[in-house]
Order: sequence, then structure tokens, then C-alpha cells
Amino acid sequence: MSRPEIDLLDSLSTELSQQLKDHVDQALLEFIRPNYTSQFSQHAPELAKFREAIAQSDSKDDIDFLRSFREFVPTTNYEPYRPFIAKFLATPCKEADVENMFAPGLPYFFAMSSMTTGTTAKIFPKYRPPPHLLQHPLFLALPPSEGTTLSPSSLKYQQVLEIECEDGQSSKKVTVCSLSVGYLRMAMNWDVEGDNDRLDLWLPGQTDPYAMSLINSYRGYFVLNALFALADRGVTTVRFFFANVFVNFLQYVEDEWPLLVDCIEKGVIPDIEDLDHLRAPLQKHLTPNPLRAAELREIGPPGIQGWAVRVWPDLNKFIGITGGPAAASVPKINHVLGPSVSIEALAYGGSECGIAMTYYKGNPNTDFKVMFVDGMSEFLDVRSCEPSEHVLSAWELVAGGHYEPVVTTRNGLWRYRIGDVVAVKGFDPDDGLPIINYLHRRDGSLGLAFGTTCTESQLTNAIVFAANRWIGQIMDFTIVGDERDTPITYGYLIEIVGEIGNDARMAPQQTFEDLMAANHEYRTAFWQGRSRKPTIRLVEKGTFSEYRRQKSDKNVSIGQVKVPVVLSDPRYKEWLLKKVIMEL
Repeated sequence: MSRPEIDLLDSLSTELSQQLKDHVDQALLEFIRPNYTSQFSQHAPELAKFREAIAQSDSKDDIDFLRSFREFVPTTNYEPYRPFIAKFLATPCKEADVENMFAPGLPYFFAMSSMTTGTTAKIFPKYRPPPHLLQHPLFLALPPSEGTTLSPSSLKYQQVLEIECEDGQSSKKVTVCSLSVGYLRMAMNWDVEGDNDRLDLWLPGQTDPYAMSLINSYRGYFVLNALFALADRGVTTVRFFFANVFVNFLQYVEDEWPLLVDCIEKGVIPDIEDLDHLRAPLQKHLTPNPLRAAELREIGPPGIQGWAVRVWPDLNKFIGITGGPAAASVPKINHVLGPSVSIEALAYGGSECGIAMTYYKGNPNTDFKVMFVDGMSEFLDVRSCEPSEHVLSAWELVAGGHYEPVVTTRNGLWRYRIGDVVAVKGFDPDDGLPIINYLHRRDGSLGLAFGTTCTESQLTNAIVFAANRWIGQIMDFTIVGDERDTPITYGYLIEIVGEIGNDARMAPQQTFEDLMAANHEYRTAFWQGRSRKPTIRLVEKGTFSEYRRQKSDKNVSIGQVKVPVVLSDPRYKEWLLKKVIMEL
């Protein structure tokens, strides 16, 4: 099922470099021209020098405008935007006070960050893009598929902000929710007030009826999505935001297998907590299917290689994020899917901005092509000794270099630092756009917490390799500071699927050797006595599922809770340590 990879360019020709520069300039002007008149742009202290430069030049001259941007706009983080976003949270919130705050008009919704590393979500305004862009893959919440798609969706939201219109008689409702929920609502024009009017809806090509997206119960969400997916033999695409959430889904399928098959046979919705008014519309969509139930009983629950294509014979594609902490679940997913199903990543980006799309001419699992649709990306060289304000444009990148993306967006962010590190694999020979691979977060807390600076990707690669060789299949993992001895070290907390390997106690040494080989600072710190070997402890079955449930209760979309590679929240650390059942 793999496609032949195209040969990327190691460097840009003069012609391609100029072509890319023209592309960047055009995209940048498309974003900053209209947003320059926003309240943020006109009043943020961080843009004072930029405003002064524009005032002293010909503001209608594009070359001058771009030169002033590149010279006088600094890189930013969330703090400059916080007081402007707070105006939307005021009560009452007047239209005149928030109109044109970051971009022309009013936001359609606010996208929440996933709260992976913090306890409080950041929220980012999202304005409706021009109509011609609504069909761009970046904004498609329900991508087209040849058959049926298993893509559990949730319309869960944190809150609804009310903006009082100038007429004094009406108001605009703005939802605070995850990015995917916001895009889905925007694409379908589904306002919150009409949620209960659409309970009988079932979109063609989806395994889950509309009412499923309103389920609040974590277990109910997975069990009922599994029920309708298993009942549908025609699934061709499986799509989960994070690949390891699919493993979580499979665990529910395995645990509830007899119940699920019986319900398909009889055509009944199982007794699930907190369904309330959603039970009746879901029941309307489920009819008895004894033939399908008999087929599923013969196949059995997940376990055998290629189980998914036996359950869904036409399945050919899995889409989901397989990098970062999700990398540990890839062997399990490969086993369940079998060799005939291709694995593709979702687009690369975050709540702040969509940065790149899957590059199908390369490895669709790891390669992304930078796009200037939701924003324009510039870059900081993470290996450079240059000051952090030395921002590079796309045509200045070097193949093999490691960079932090900095985005200027359609929605009013100015040179916003994403905090990720990506590697440039090369350049597309057609248009010169960079092809990138995600590496890890650029987070100094790793060094502060543990005395060394092993990256997320190094920490992940070490445990994945050790698990494949010694432990068994990992479902999920995270790392906490292990302070039971001195000096502090990386303490892996892992949950496995199935039986533990006979020689699992070899895993800590394997992990230690891999970290020593991968990171010079860790190696130096160990020989100087500032670090020690990592530890690995197993937690009981269902621990990370419960972690996700608790996080989703904080209004994070059920399918998008991310388990961090390094856990800094002391409350969750204490809770996880109580779940330990064995140390290797």
C-alpha cells in the first residue's frame, strides 16, 4: 500500500528560491494587510515599533510594508494577547468593544489548547475564512471517503460567550471548544442552540449518528461508537486524532465484546450511564442484525493480526497522529490493521495555526509540506547561537536543520512561537516548499526538572525500542521526575497491552543505553553524578483511559486528550504513582 517516495531537493535553485519568496510575500500580505487595522495591531505595545515604521513610510507600498514587518515585528508568546482575549470574557461583552479585535469582524469560535503541559487552556480566536477556503483539507472536519468512515466526533464545548450586538436587541454566541469541534460546527453551521434539534440526524458516510457527538460519558462515548462501527461492515477509513486513542477504543471493544455483539444481534442500545434524552434517537438508528453478529462472533475480539480488515473487509486507510507519545502505540496499531492498510498522519499544527499538510509523495506517516493557508510560517534555528529574534524565512532553511516554527496567522497572531521543533527533510521539487518532520516540543522544563535536556523524541524512542525488545506492547506512557533517590531521574510510567515480556527487567538498562547514546548532555551528567539510570514502572490496566476521562471532564474534547511525554502536573503525578503495580 506504500507509495514510491519522490526525491526531495537538498537545496533550492535561484529560480525556485525566488518563486518561494514571491509565494511567501503574497501570503504574508494576505494576512497582515487586513489584520493591521485590528485593535490588537493598533494598540499592542509589542507592535509599537512596527506601527511607527509604517507611519513613517508609504503604507500602501507592499515592499515597504513587508520590510517593516520583518524588521520591527518581534516574536510573541501568549501573554501579549491575553488582555485582549479577556475582553471577550467580560460580562457584559459589547460588540463595539471586541469587533475587529484580532482580524476583521467577530470570531466564529475560540479554539482551546489541549492543556497537555498546563492546567489552564489557552484560547485562540478563529474567524470564518473566505468561502473558497472552507473546502480546503485543512478546514474539512469530515474529509470525503469512498465508503464509511469511523471517525468519532464530539461537539463538547467549554462555554458559550455572548456578545451583545450594537442594536441592543440581539446577541452573537461564540463557542469555546477544541479546534476540530469548532471547524465541524463552522462547516455544518451547527450552532449550540440547535444541538437538540438535530438528534435524529445521521450524516451519510459516517458510522456515528449525530446524537453520538453529544454524549458526555467517557465510557459511553467509546462503547457506543464501537457498537455502531462494528455494525457497519462497509468501513473504509478509520480516523482518530491521536493514534493511541484508537488503541484505547480497541480496549473498549475487547472488554465489551460480548455486550457489543449481543446488542448488534438484537438491535438494542446497551445500558449506558448518562444517556438520558440521547437514548431514543440512537435507538432509532440501530436495527437488529443477527447475520452481522454471527460474523463478528466468528472473528472474535481484537487480538489476531489484521483483525480490522476481517471486521471491515474494505478498510484501506488509517489516519491519525502517530508521532510524539502516540508513537508507542504504533506496533499495536500495525498488528491490528495488518499490512494492507496504509497509515497517514493528520495535518501538522495546533490550536494556534495549521502549518503543514500530509505530504503524500513522501512518507504520509511522518512527512508534512508547509502550507500558507491558515498562516505564514517563519522559523527559528534551534541550533544557532543567534538571538531568538533572528527569524528565518522558508527559502533560508537548510535541509537537515532543526527549527521552531513562528506563525503569523489569518486569525491575528503576529510571529507567534509555536514551541515545537521540526526537522527540514528537504524541499518539494515542484514549488520549493519545505517538507518537515515533527521532532518534539522545545520546552526548557525538561532540563530544569531533570538536570539534563533529553528531548521528547529521544525519551520516546528509548522506551519504544525497549518495549519492542523486552517489555511488550505499550498502550500509553508518561514520564515523571523520580525523586526516590538522588539525583533525580526520568521515571517512566507505562501501561501495557497483554502479557509482559519474560526479560522485561532488561528494559531500564536498554533505555539507559539508548539515552546515553542519543544525548551528550545526559551522558556527561551521568558521568559527573548529576543523573542516574531511568526507572520504569508499570501502572494498572485502564490507568491512562481514566486519565483521559478526567481530562475530558475539564471540557477537553473526548477524542483529543493528549498524554504528555513529560508530566509536570503534581496532582496527576501523585494520582498516577498510586496506580503503580510493578517496577522493572
